[in-house]
Amino acid sequence: MARASTRPTSRDVAQAAGVSQAAVSLVLGDKWRGRVSQATAERVREAARELGYRPNLAARNLRLGRTRTVLLVVPALTTEFFAGVYTGAARVAAEHGFGVVLYPSPEGIGPARDPFASAQAALDGVIASSMAADALTAIRGDQLPLVMLDSDPSGSLGAATVNLDITDGVRQVAEHLLGLGHRHFLHLAADIASWTFEVRARELANRVGAVPGTSIRTAHAPITIEDALTAAGAALSAPGPRPTALVCDDDKLAAGAYKAVRRLGLRIPDDISVTGLDDLALATAIDPELTTVRLDAELFGERGMQALLAVLEGRTPEAGDIPVELVVRGSTAPPSAS
Repeated sequence: MARASTRPTSRDVAQAAGVSQAAVSLVLGDKWRGRVSQATAERVREAARELGYRPNLAARNLRLGRTRTVLLVVPALTTEFFAGVYTGAARVAAEHGFGVVLYPSPEGIGPARDPFASAQAALDGVIASSMAADALTAIRGDQLPLVMLDSDPSGSLGAATVNLDITDGVRQVAEHLLGLGHRHFLHLAADIASWTFEVRARELANRVGAVPGTSIRTAHAPITIEDALTAAGAALSAPGPRPTALVCDDDKLAAGAYKAVRRLGLRIPDDISVTGLDDLALATAIDPELTTVRLDAELFGERGMQALLAVLEGRTPEAGDIPVELVVRGSTAPPSAS
């Protein structure tokens, strides 16, 4: 038997839920609180799900005068971290009838072209990583309601800033390594001019420098395994006492450092301890598994979208940085006695 091609309407949902069409509009427009009961809202959502009802967003947007579309601006998609940020942002957006367009700002070739004839006409707001901030001016995204991620709260372009507690993550790394007895450090730093990486360098220097008899050297590398291999190899081969702990700004840098250490005939963690930051999938794919700081990328995206919704509605976004957690694995150990 041929299936009916007629799309279910809000009237169908109202009949199935035993409510008025007005109630359906309130619930599916997320404006029901204080106007219909929680039980009624659940009944309407369940009826909409069972019928496969999709609101006519084009018609609704004409009435609202809004596109219900948000742009998420990130650096080049070189890690799954930003995929997690997108997933979290899109989840919260969908709950409120918004869509999220992902806009990578490719490293090395500058920002891509404006994906819209006019960003201001096509978008309700922007969520942007500080590492991709160069793209904002190109798309005029800085003239829209804007939430910055991983950005200096005191100098942010945005109406709100959402951060992970990177300072505390670096503190946990430093205290872990100092507690194991390490005193001579190499910092493999991301070669990117960004507030988040400045924070990492500053906090590591402060924590290590507060302990007598310590030293810290720094090598910079773009966030690629090959660049990290080259930079770490050169730094570990330099004259003078070899560091016993290698602190990397990113798990991908740590993976490159692993290759450099092995090419020099050294062992992890027997000869040198290595730490990362992110807790990407590769952190448990390399051997030994990497001690790193776990960043909740999806929660980061969720909080970013929640902050933008608050800005759009004239509310104050939730305050406070998102906690991070040191995950200790096999790549760190006390320094050898030799």
